[in-house]
Amino acid sequence: MCVFFLRTSIIGILLNMIKKLLFTALLFSTVATATAQRKLDFVSFINNKHAWVDSVYKTLTPKERIAQLFLVRAHTNLGQAYIDSVGKVIQKEQLGGLVVFQGGPVMHSNMFNDYQKKSKVPLLITFDGEWGLGMRLQDSTVSFPYQMTLGAIQSSQLIYDMGRQVAKDFLRMGMHFNFAPVVDINNNPKNPVINFRSFGDDKRNVTLKAKAYMDGMVSGGIIASLKHFPGHGDTDVDSHYDLPQLNFTRERLDSLEMYPFRELVKEGAPAVMVAHMHIPALDNTPNIPSSISKKVVTDLLQNELGFSGLTVTDAMDMKGVKKFFPNGEADVMAIEAGVDLLEVSENSGRAIALIEKAVKSGRIKQSDIDKRVKKVLAAKYWLGLNNYKPVNTARLINDLNSPSAKSLVQRLADAAVTVLKSDKAIKSFDKRKETAVVAVGVTAAQDFEKGLSNQLSDYKVFVVTGKESKEELKELLKEIRDRRQIVLAIHDNRARPRSTSDLSEDAREFVDKLAGRRTISVMFTNPYALDDLPIDRSSAIIVGYQNDGFMQRAALKVLLGQVRSEGKLPVNINKRFKNGDGL
Repeated sequence: MCVFFLRTSIIGILLNMIKKLLFTALLFSTVATATAQRKLDFVSFINNKHAWVDSVYKTLTPKERIAQLFLVRAHTNLGQAYIDSVGKVIQKEQLGGLVVFQGGPVMHSNMFNDYQKKSKVPLLITFDGEWGLGMRLQDSTVSFPYQMTLGAIQSSQLIYDMGRQVAKDFLRMGMHFNFAPVVDINNNPKNPVINFRSFGDDKRNVTLKAKAYMDGMVSGGIIASLKHFPGHGDTDVDSHYDLPQLNFTRERLDSLEMYPFRELVKEGAPAVMVAHMHIPALDNTPNIPSSISKKVVTDLLQNELGFSGLTVTDAMDMKGVKKFFPNGEADVMAIEAGVDLLEVSENSGRAIALIEKAVKSGRIKQSDIDKRVKKVLAAKYWLGLNNYKPVNTARLINDLNSPSAKSLVQRLADAAVTVLKSDKAIKSFDKRKETAVVAVGVTAAQDFEKGLSNQLSDYKVFVVTGKESKEELKELLKEIRDRRQIVLAIHDNRARPRSTSDLSEDAREFVDKLAGRRTISVMFTNPYALDDLPIDRSSAIIVGYQNDGFMQRAALKVLLGQVRSEGKLPVNINKRFKNGDGL
């Protein structure tokens, strides 16, 4: 009897333990699901009531509530006096957050820690990171490919993974909000401000790639913002310096420019940045930028498109907005228009005072201010800033340069490389043949030429800066033409790749004469340069999109047959090269 009782007791204990384990697993599963749902459903989250939000809101003065709608410019590359001056503004005005610009990651994180100590409410830290931290922080951070390069990739999963990694890097540095992706459709090759920052000129491809990037960032725990509403892709004026005029019909805007915004709002876009553009078809008030137009922000974006996430202005110190509405009037009009966050006001103290005055006069409703402040606070709550912790800068550089991040950059580059015209010359490329490797647009051999040289048994590297005389180029041409194989690599070594080359006329003529049936041309340039440089007669063309080392390594792999080219042109170039081309 005792043995039987002991056995049943042990069985009972074991059953209870199993039940507890199952319950614990179910509990953790439920919590994980709830957390994931909270992370993904940002828009409904910030439009619901939260006790933390209400309790914080009650502690703020009327001025401090308005201040939550402002994001101030922050740098660490302009000296300690500048850093301290911004800190004083934050402490005095209790602003909602930062827009972060150039500097270094460790200095930035230390600055964030200092600024957070000065703020009653944790700061929302935002950043333009279209291609990751490297867009602003070239020092010790990873740069991902430009969006035009990503537009050539056929795998949305890779771009989603990039979004996850960008979110991880942001959070590691103490940042929360990326002003990306760009969903402007770049159907104007001469666009001076969007161009390579766009996924391309096909509205569906732009929407697909933007969704993958957006979803990756949001699932990684940061806020993503579509930009620049209602579409900055077909302009020839940079809104940093003047107010672009878009004289398109409403039908055209609906069918093209606004298509990605409309579709991605349906998919739960967390935030939308509104551009400084004058569009008479949407608001015919003389010279009114879309960013401060109630017809554009409230009537169109929020009411018609149904967007209820965070509405953000482009930088309010840009000439596109302050040219016709100076001295803080644009800031007041942005709030009147329905904006939730104002980026980089010329003078936030002045703007806050003007908005407070507008509330007292009845020009702006107090209830509108209250609603927007609570949305901003709810966004901070969604980010977990109710449990804010300072950034630990130990091993920060190592963490931001992880092997997995670098591997992802290379996989993205490998997937983007595009082969045009024919791949026969690439398939028959012989590493044993006498080869001329010609680098144009640089002063020394780059990663591509160095890597190729390591693979060849009989070669000579020629470097053409583009500044040589006609006679010098003529002599070079004679020597190069004696080689049985020619690889012509054209580099755009400027900070940002442009649609047209800066090569001299003599250098262009040299390229034209060199590009022939024995020549494989490799373009580390903006893809629009295909229409600007005479390489059509090449036996094959490899498009590398940008001059970074990762793209040079990717193109080299394609040339050597180590990876198969899968990229497709994301833009129309001319009658010869069209969107979707790629072997």
